Amino acid sequence: MKRVYLALAVLGFLLPYWQFVPWLAQHGLNPPLFVHDLFANRISGFFGVDVFVSALALWIFIIAEGIRLGMRHLWLSLAGSLLGVSFGLPLFLYLRQVHLDRSVSE
Repeated sequence: MKRVYLALAVLGFLLPYWQFVPWLAQHGLNPPLFVHDLFANRISGFFGVDVFVSALALWIFIIAEGIRLGMRHLWLSLAGSLLGVSFGLPLFLYLRQVHLDRSVSE
């Protein structure tokens, strides 16, 4: 499963940024325009709010599960989720699996 999680993390980083980088190149760092475009219509607003709620749930999961398992370096997954939930979640699952595999072998 480690390879699957790692592959999903790579995809979860590359695919969203494939859409974001051209927008950034065209508009630069323009937070008001970003928020305007994110909520330009009900469908994009749906996805924006969905991602915000998913990010909050992911942070709670990372912290709770990480503490429960005694994982170190939880900040990596938290920081990764700031780059995108689709990157942060598989990154955490990968790091969690690495931790679990080490725990079993010890």
